[in-house]
Amino acid sequence: MMAMSQFTSRILSSFNPQGIRDPSGVTRGFHIEPGPREKVLLEEDPALKRFKSHKKTVWRLKRVGDVLTVVVVAGCCYEIYVRTVKRNAEREASQTNQEAAR
Repeated sequence: MMAMSQFTSRILSSFNPQGIRDPSGVTRGFHIEPGPREKVLLEEDPALKRFKSHKKTVWRLKRVGDVLTVVVVAGCCYEIYVRTVKRNAEREASQTNQEAAR
């Protein structure tokens, strides 16, 4: 019975216009200040300070990997293009040689 009530209330609330839902305009819950335990957990830990530069190093390494990937893909595409152009030139040359031999 309770599940049915929640289901119908959800359906009915979806038909309400936006202005009627909440007259104050607040759609999120109230902000609650973190307690003392949360504040201690959010403070910067001096033991972890030496690992802070690790993030930047990983970011740079990732960026270098991305650049190298782009360079390798571009090189492969260029190599395919060069081989295709060379093959077409050889075909045209062999066709002109065959026509000249006739």
